[in-house]
Amino acid sequence: MFQEDIIKKSDLDVRLKDIALKILDNQRINFDEGVLLYKEAPLSLLGMLAFEIKKRKSGTKVFYNRNFHIEPTNVCINNCKFCSYKKPKGDSKAWELPFEEILRRVSVYKNSRATEVHIVGGVHPERDIEYYCRLMREVKKIIPGIVVKAFTAVEIEYMINKAGLSLYDGLKKLKMNGLECIPGGGAEIFDETLRQEICPEKTKSEVWLKIHETAHSLGIPSNATMLYGHKESYENRIDHLLRLRDLQDKTHGFSAFIPLKYRKENNSMSKVGEVPLTEDLKNYAVSRIFLDNFPHIKAYWVMSGQEMTKLALQYGADDIDGTVNDSTKIYSMAGVEGKTVMTVEELENLIKSAGLTPIERDTFYNEI
Repeated sequence: MFQEDIIKKSDLDVRLKDIALKILDNQRINFDEGVLLYKEAPLSLLGMLAFEIKKRKSGTKVFYNRNFHIEPTNVCINNCKFCSYKKPKGDSKAWELPFEEILRRVSVYKNSRATEVHIVGGVHPERDIEYYCRLMREVKKIIPGIVVKAFTAVEIEYMINKAGLSLYDGLKKLKMNGLECIPGGGAEIFDETLRQEICPEKTKSEVWLKIHETAHSLGIPSNATMLYGHKESYENRIDHLLRLRDLQDKTHGFSAFIPLKYRKENNSMSKVGEVPLTEDLKNYAVSRIFLDNFPHIKAYWVMSGQEMTKLALQYGADDIDGTVNDSTKIYSMAGVEGKTVMTVEELENLIKSAGLTPIERDTFYNEI
C-alpha cells in the first residue's frame, strides 16, 4: 500500500509538472487539467503560475477607477436562495428610490472626477425599459462625460421581455439611450441542475450568455462573474469558466472576470457556510490560468475586504474596482464587515503595499 501511494504521488507530480509547463509555454489547458489544478495543485504552484500570467498580461500594473454605484431598488421578482439583498415590498429593509432621488444621488458627483456610474439592483416588477432609458438619459444630462455601466443580464432579460422586443433590438435601444457597458452579475454558476436548486427563477445560463454575446455584437463590452463557495463542485466551476472562455473566443467582448464569494449571512443557504481564504486564493489563481483570453481578473475589494484583495494580487488579479463611495449594499447585507468606500490614495496604497504599480483607468481600461 505504501508503494502504491508513492507511485500515485509520483504520477500526480508528473501530471502537474506537465500542466505547469504547458501553462508557462502559453498553451491552453483543458477541462480535466483545470479540474486537476483545483483538486490537487499546491497553492504555491497555483500562485506562481497565475502571477506569471498576470505579469505577461499587465506587467506590474494593477488597475482601479473612480466610480460610484446607484442601486434603484432591492425589490425583486426572483427568490434566489443565496441572496441577502432582495426584500419584499413593505419590508423595513426594502427600498424603491424615487426617480428624483436617484438623480439627486447622481448630482452629488457632478463636479467630482468620477468616470463611471454603476447602476444595478433588483428586478422590479413595475419598472420597464422606458423607465431605465429615461434614467440613463437624465444621468447623462447631469454628468455628460460619465460612462453608464448598468443592468445585469437578469435585469436586461426582464425589461426586454416586458417590452416585447428581441434581445438585439432591446439592447440596441438601451445603447441608444446611454448604456455603454454591462456588469457581470447574475451569472452565478452555469450548471443547470445546480442553478435550478439555488436560483430556479433566474435567467437561464444560455440566456445569460446570449445576452452578453448580443451586447458584444453591438459594441457593448461587459464583465463576467461566478458565484463560488456554496454547493458547486470543482467540475461546476471549470464548466462555468469554459463557457465564458468559449464565448470570449467568439466575441472578444469581455473586459474582466470577477470571482464573487458566497456570503452566508441573512439568506436561506446559511448552513452551507463559507469557504476559507485558501479556497479564495485557489479560485483566483485557477480563474487567471484557465481564462487565458480574458485580459483582466478583478478582485472586487468590497466583496473581498482589503486584506484579501491585497493577497489576490499575488494570485492573478490585476484590478480591484474603484472608489465605490459607500454606495452599494449588496455585500454589507450579506454580512461582509468593514467600510465600502476607499479614497484614491487608499486604493493606490493598497496596491503599492503588494509591491505593484497602481494605474487609474476608465471603464474600458484606457489609462488615465
